[in-house]
Amino acid sequence: MAEVLKRSKAMSVSPLKASQPVGGVLAFLGINRAMPMLHGSQGCTAFAKVFFVRHFREPIPLQTTAMDQVSSVMGADDNVIEGLKAVCEKNNPALVGLLTTGLSETQGTDIKRTVKMFREQHPEHNAVAVVPVTTPDFSGAAESGFAAAVEAIIDTLVPSADVAATRPGMRPRQVNILAGYMLTPGDIEFIKESVERFGLRPLVLPDIAGSLDGHLGDAEFSPITTGGTSVDDIRDMGESVATLVIGHSLHRAANLLKERTGVPDYRFDSLMGLNAVDKLMLALKQISGVPVPARIERQRAQLQDAMLDTHFMLGLSRVAIAADADLLYSFAGLIRSLGGEVVAAVAPARSPLLEKVVAQTVKVGDLEDVQLMCGEQPDLLIGNSHAAHTAARLGCEFLRAGFPQYDLLGGFQRTWIGYDGTRQALFDLANLMMARGKGEIEPYHSIYSQKNDGGRHAVTTAVAGG
Repeated sequence: MAEVLKRSKAMSVSPLKASQPVGGVLAFLGINRAMPMLHGSQGCTAFAKVFFVRHFREPIPLQTTAMDQVSSVMGADDNVIEGLKAVCEKNNPALVGLLTTGLSETQGTDIKRTVKMFREQHPEHNAVAVVPVTTPDFSGAAESGFAAAVEAIIDTLVPSADVAATRPGMRPRQVNILAGYMLTPGDIEFIKESVERFGLRPLVLPDIAGSLDGHLGDAEFSPITTGGTSVDDIRDMGESVATLVIGHSLHRAANLLKERTGVPDYRFDSLMGLNAVDKLMLALKQISGVPVPARIERQRAQLQDAMLDTHFMLGLSRVAIAADADLLYSFAGLIRSLGGEVVAAVAPARSPLLEKVVAQTVKVGDLEDVQLMCGEQPDLLIGNSHAAHTAARLGCEFLRAGFPQYDLLGGFQRTWIGYDGTRQALFDLANLMMARGKGEIEPYHSIYSQKNDGGRHAVTTAVAGG
């Protein structure tokens, strides 16, 4: 078990984390016809929106209750009610995700009571689902905000087992997938395709692969999300035969779903690396009763070959990782499986998973802590785009992973998990090590080689007949 070091500074230097409301908004962006709304100032919402637009390079639907100086002191319940009324009337969404911010939490808002007041005053909008989520900026990070939003969606929309019993019967081929914050649209697409290869129907919550995968839609503009999981499908999660939980951060949400529906679940802290992906495929085989498809077996063999090819470069490598807990755990396990060493592991917020990271110590801190922990120069740093300057100061190679990535096209869509995703990650890591001049294999020189012209040309003479 890793020793987890608490934050010891009074301020952050070169911050690593994105805030809880940002993570919560991302969860709602994976639901079809949804509108996330931040209960806070206009600046809070504008700042979050810039992050999303730069990362996904797409228009992002996001609204605000626009708290000002007066409402911050006297109370902002009217802002919430009027904001919800305006969104329902103008945009007609299927769902509104209402998230608190540091300002509204400091002001002392009771977000659930305010939603109840909205329902009483405007019963004409009862068809619109409203999901309140407590996500103060001053605690947690984007990963915990994302998890809180998923839990709140389940709490609001998924009926209990006794209510579900009055509805149509089970869907024997439907599988729920709780997709964690660390997963990209490409990752979720891989999971959906894998489930379908076993003859099953995936129901993903939230499904950013359907809404934020970078595609041109038929409509020129939509004020709400397009694509993703529908509200009706979320209400039907209790009719599935199993649930796949991807990411330790979603365990509380998974506990609530299992308590509500009784649907058995399979939990995976990571899907990066041979053993982790094997567990997923065996679970799908057990759920479906279908043998593992030949194509998947082939991909597994390709990953094994890539592990052999890259261990020369990655063995004994010194790697620093700065990421939220789920992604940090995944990358640390992958590096260690190839014989590398995690010399610095930094997460922006506390998580029980940090104790399982394969490193001597894990620091809850910022990017300055990465530099302080490294000691001597590492070979490689893994982190989001904020860490680019840290890698330059350390003089090491840099692999962009996580959120946000604003200086790399296509980073939001990259597939990291599965046999193919892990294979490509190993190739990229090994190539960075070779660019650093480490792990290269010396070329073979025949004993019959002769140097002519002052050593400028090498000629190999074939000797025949002894």
